Amino acid sequence: MRVCRVLGPVVSTIKHPCYHGEKLLLVQPVEPDGATPAGPSYIAVDRAQSGEGDLVLVLTEGNGVRQILGGDAVPIRSLIVGFVDAVTTGGASA
Repeated sequence: MRVCRVLGPVVSTIKHPCYHGEKLLLVQPVEPDGATPAGPSYIAVDRAQSGEGDLVLVLTEGNGVRQILGGDAVPIRSLIVGFVDAVTTGGASA
């Protein structure tokens, strides 16, 4: 799982049928401080009703995503599963 910042929505008129009805968001992985980028941005399916600027938890492991979505052949790799309220590392909270 990765901590990411939601950058905004992604609109696609032509897509795989499993994406129909799903909300797609562009997310940016961030360091625990929530501000410093930690890698390239990517698209994730939103199941937490998040929006632009939210700090979210993204599941990026295919088997876990398949278990949550209940499908064996789901071509979804990144799934927003929750919000991040705070991150504590080494006794300090960010």
